[in-house]
Amino acid sequence: MMKAIFKHKQIHGILFCLLISVSMLGQITYGKITYERKTNLYKRFKDWPDVKEWIKESDKSKVDIFELYFNDTLTAFKPQESDIKEQLDWATVKNVVYQNTKENKRITFKKIWGEEFIMQDSLWKRRWKITDSKRVICGYTCRKAVWQANDSTRIYAWYCNEIENSIGPESFSGLPGAILGLATEDGGVIYFAKSVEVIKPDPLKMLPGKIRQKIYATSELKAQLEKDFGKEKWGKVMIANNFGVW
Repeated sequence: MMKAIFKHKQIHGILFCLLISVSMLGQITYGKITYERKTNLYKRFKDWPDVKEWIKESDKSKVDIFELYFNDTLTAFKPQESDIKEQLDWATVKNVVYQNTKENKRITFKKIWGEEFIMQDSLWKRRWKITDSKRVICGYTCRKAVWQANDSTRIYAWYCNEIENSIGPESFSGLPGAILGLATEDGGVIYFAKSVEVIKPDPLKMLPGKIRQKIYATSELKAQLEKDFGKEKWGKVMIANNFGVW
């Protein structure tokens, strides 16, 4: 009798350990996500005159690759390094974004017309509406959320719970899990994760290092650019593209 009870407890113990192991496998807290971003240049430059004359139909869809390194406190979002010279490299923005959730701090490196600017602010606070719609991205079941950025711009995000960190491409976060898909409502800009790697990132890759040039608040840099270029039509478009939602 005692032997049967002991065996029964052993079985329960093994099952409990298996359940704990499965649970732990599902809770990813560090790693690397590789994103593919597709930008429709006709939609990006829709307010520019004669855009179809200087961007061919065959070139209107531009693809950029980014990498997001993360742990329980830090994220580093960067364009993937490549020696290949891109066609229309100037046509899309490739921000580098470092975020620290413990310190509620965000540092962004942004190139505008070839000149690099650095901005520091607190983390974005976006009001998301979570829906029941789902889709699978990179093998993870993701739930759809919606953010109404302004009167004319709505952003869709798909996040998964298996990666429990509130992270995403660019400066996006604020959902109960990692954003693996992100898109503007008109399809002008679309991010989708191509791979998720459960690897411990190098801490040095997740910090901006020593900064020697001026650091702006986002509002300060935007105000300066509006003062310098805001009266020009191209200036207004440039400012909208760089300070709209990203």
